[in-house]
Amino acid sequence: MSQNEKKTDQMRRHKHHHHRHHRVRNTILIILGVFVVAVLGYIGWFYFSARSAINDSYKSAGEKQQAKNVVAEKKSLNVLLMGADTGALGRTYQGRTDTMIIATINPKDKKTTLTSIPRDTMGEIVGANEFNYQRLNAAYEVGGSTMALNSLSKLVNVPIQYYVTINMGGLTKIVDAVGGVDVNVPFDFTYEGNTYTKGKMHLNGQQALGYSRMRYDDPKGDYGRQDRQREVIISAVKAAVSTRTLTNFQSVLSSISKNMVSNLSFDDMVSIFTDYRGYAANMVSDHLQGVGAMWGKAMIQIPTTAELQRVSDNLREQSGLKQETLSNQETRQNELNLKNGFQFEGGSSSQQFVVYPPSN
Repeated sequence: MSQNEKKTDQMRRHKHHHHRHHRVRNTILIILGVFVVAVLGYIGWFYFSARSAINDSYKSAGEKQQAKNVVAEKKSLNVLLMGADTGALGRTYQGRTDTMIIATINPKDKKTTLTSIPRDTMGEIVGANEFNYQRLNAAYEVGGSTMALNSLSKLVNVPIQYYVTINMGGLTKIVDAVGGVDVNVPFDFTYEGNTYTKGKMHLNGQQALGYSRMRYDDPKGDYGRQDRQREVIISAVKAAVSTRTLTNFQSVLSSISKNMVSNLSFDDMVSIFTDYRGYAANMVSDHLQGVGAMWGKAMIQIPTTAELQRVSDNLREQSGLKQETLSNQETRQNELNLKNGFQFEGGSSSQQFVVYPPSN
């Protein structure tokens, strides 16, 4: 082979190798490009579908400020969490609230306080067409989430602008979506076909629902049930916050949107999750303690004025508000019943509590 022919052959092979290098590089770039487009497309689809799903469950309660603006100002946030006794066990009616918990997120102290209000607590149903004083779990049945929100806010003298109402059917799906919850069962019991053994247990959605509902076999009655409800909520929140995959978030959001009503928009929830999620690691529990009594044939709970004041003081402190002396329909009813012989200390749980009409 001549010198010129060798040179020509080398140039041809170099050119071929150069083109092959370009083809490999271009192929890699195309694959990376397709991957990036696919990922961005999935994130975009997830974001907008999640926004649509959550916003479909939005129902205003006349809030004066969007929650995301409260978060942006680093202020405390009060959210009323309600569990309605519908959506499971074949129940489809409006129902009452088995669970009423005021969640107070305090960015200053970096903690969240869950304060349970017993379902049988007597109080004024705020917003009714006429004077209506009965068990507060009826507020949701009478006037929906907004009436429950206003009634609980008046009870403890704390402004509560936001609410989340989840039905029982939603609880099972949410717990399953976050991979179950970890609880510490206080004693052995069986409820609705599920057996709970004293000690640590990991529960699925259906088990968590039963664990949250049982009360008649609990030595502490409804207060024991409230303890277990808060325990399930705390565990579920921590599991949701620690979730990292879009798939699980999508499942959670899908479960929530179909079983929830709230005046928190998608943007509100994103702001709360982004800025306040760290406070889920520091969650404390409290409850409004009542005295057992009868109202006609109905068993009820009557918190003393001192207990109402204690809870109000604590909630107002966590909300960044000055303490105020309670003066509402509940303190009035307590005073009138005391004058007429009702005993808050040492009295029988069968004693009658009288509801007096409003003063002229």
